[in-house]
Amino acid sequence: MVRAVMPLPLPITREVVLIGGGHTHALVLRKWGMDPLPGVRLTVINPAPTAPYTGMLPGFVAGHYKRAELDIDLMRLARFAGARLIRGIVTTIDADAKRLTIAGRGELSFDLASIDIGITSENTEIKGFSEFGVGAKPLGPYANKWATFLASGGGPVAVIGAGLGGTELAMAMAYAMREAGHAHPVTLIDCASLTPELPLAARQTLRRALDAQGVDLKEGAEVAEITRDCVLLKSGEVLPSTLTVTATGARPWAWLQETGLKINDGFIRVDAHLRSLSHGAIYACGDCADLSHAPRPKAGVFAVRAAPILFHNLRADLTGRARRAFHPQRDYLKLVSLGEQSALALRSGLRASGPALWRWKDRIDRRFMDRLSDLPAMTSSDPRSDQRLCAGCGSKVGRVALDAAISDLPQPRDDVETAAGDDAAVLKVGTARQVLSTDHLRDFTNDPALLARIAAFHALGDVWAMGATPQVALTSIVLPPLSPRLQEAWLSEIMDSAGRAFESAGAQIVGGHTTQGAELTIGYTVTGLLSGAPLTLAGAKPGDALILTRPLGSGVLLAADMALKGRGPDLALALDAMATSQADAAARLGQSATALTDVTGFGLAGHLAAMANASNIGAEIWLEALPIYPGALHLAERGIRSTLYPDNLAAAALVAHKARALTFSSIHRPLGVFLPRSR
Repeated sequence: MVRAVMPLPLPITREVVLIGGGHTHALVLRKWGMDPLPGVRLTVINPAPTAPYTGMLPGFVAGHYKRAELDIDLMRLARFAGARLIRGIVTTIDADAKRLTIAGRGELSFDLASIDIGITSENTEIKGFSEFGVGAKPLGPYANKWATFLASGGGPVAVIGAGLGGTELAMAMAYAMREAGHAHPVTLIDCASLTPELPLAARQTLRRALDAQGVDLKEGAEVAEITRDCVLLKSGEVLPSTLTVTATGARPWAWLQETGLKINDGFIRVDAHLRSLSHGAIYACGDCADLSHAPRPKAGVFAVRAAPILFHNLRADLTGRARRAFHPQRDYLKLVSLGEQSALALRSGLRASGPALWRWKDRIDRRFMDRLSDLPAMTSSDPRSDQRLCAGCGSKVGRVALDAAISDLPQPRDDVETAAGDDAAVLKVGTARQVLSTDHLRDFTNDPALLARIAAFHALGDVWAMGATPQVALTSIVLPPLSPRLQEAWLSEIMDSAGRAFESAGAQIVGGHTTQGAELTIGYTVTGLLSGAPLTLAGAKPGDALILTRPLGSGVLLAADMALKGRGPDLALALDAMATSQADAAARLGQSATALTDVTGFGLAGHLAAMANASNIGAEIWLEALPIYPGALHLAERGIRSTLYPDNLAAAALVAHKARALTFSSIHRPLGVFLPRSR
């Protein structure tokens, strides 16, 4: 007899880490999603869920683009690539041990790594910069500060550094303030001269453009100090400035010097294959790399052209194939924004300017962003397109089936005060009361440490909902197929993250069980101690107000993420909330609440229905008062649904037929509790 057995996925045996979300790495994520390599886990580490595209920065500053148009959605790209995105900052790399450290998270090992962290133009050598200045790079902090500055009415501006980047920004800021009706001076300062790297004719064009935008150019001017409202020159001249931006050239990140990698003037030296000259398992690309075989100025065009080479060579190292060399062109097209919708084009000694050139630049920039946002549709055979079963709480069995199953359970023992149907069981142990609950989550994120933390607080929600103090936890972990080395690494990440989550709640992990399966699943059995009577679902009374401690819509956001239809920043906000303890909110509510529950997979309507039925009351919901996660309502209007939606919709119909009124409010207090407002 022959029996067919469904095979497990290939075990993951190698770890590839992309440090930084620069343009090269963003394109590598897209290419990886088009052609993933089985048995390899890809991780990208970046401080934010998005990475700004530098080519559109002058246009944003001038007001031609919205802030969101600059952002490359790394979370969406990572989902497409089947990669995990860790939002964090790498602080050290042990190149010999192939380990790195992430601030606030700990160590991570890798088989191959690539570094694409860009550069900084922060000039801490200038007195007062740390307190009153901002670097044009990294782009994110400057872009955010500029938006706030302009919205508040602007003021005098100074840009230190009259290279191409500083010149573009000075003209863009002058144009934007004039368009907004703000009559403030903009000064461009350089210790040498305007864009000395350009031909004379091009410099003359830029001088005319600076004059047209009203920018005052100060050449041969050395800065002595930046203050709150001015820039002091060494000559003694005082230039008014309430926003001082430094664009003084490419400066490497200082921590790279401590990595053990071969460095040249602070930049990572790489060979023709983009590999470190000193450590072959580490690659570097973009502005943080120094091309030893073909030195070039820092320019985004080289980062874009390097992406196919890096993608090929990472896979070549993993599969034993031959690497390819990167041959950057010697000359390339430069398109310089002139503040208004006009641009200067330079290449091979040729020069042209005008609105048509800006439109050309706009098309090039938008085409690049479209490559990273208009991702190819996944086929029905692609496992990433499987929407038959949401992960997270969306994978629960429906409420109707669950209620039917637990209705046949025997009556509780004498030492069980409450059993199935409430958030947790209440056990009588002598004169003490202990609550007991269990919960688990299927993998809705490719980051095991994040899933472990969210699952921990998810399980603790049942303890808090009973008014109990968390005590201990038992883990239940299902690992996907992994090599023995990676089993150890994944378990270490999971247990460290979970341990810190439970410790923050006053609880402790005391054991558990592990097994292997087709996908990652993390759960916990938790206990808590009660000092008084439990807060059960049956305690709600007519006239009570309903308090929500978090917004709604996480299920919609997770479903959209799985379908590549959501926005990374929206999902990041929800994940951050889910990974945050609610101990303080539970402690405050426990002092006055008559009934308490956690809103998870069954949604507000489902959990409210359970409370209403147990308390024998009704409820009315004012929809306009509900707090909703950003982006969730828009996705729901587009038809994005969790797989539990039909069951939750049935529960919503039951609630709608109840008579008495309970209100929701969107007034947020520091505790994180939504309190009722008068109607």
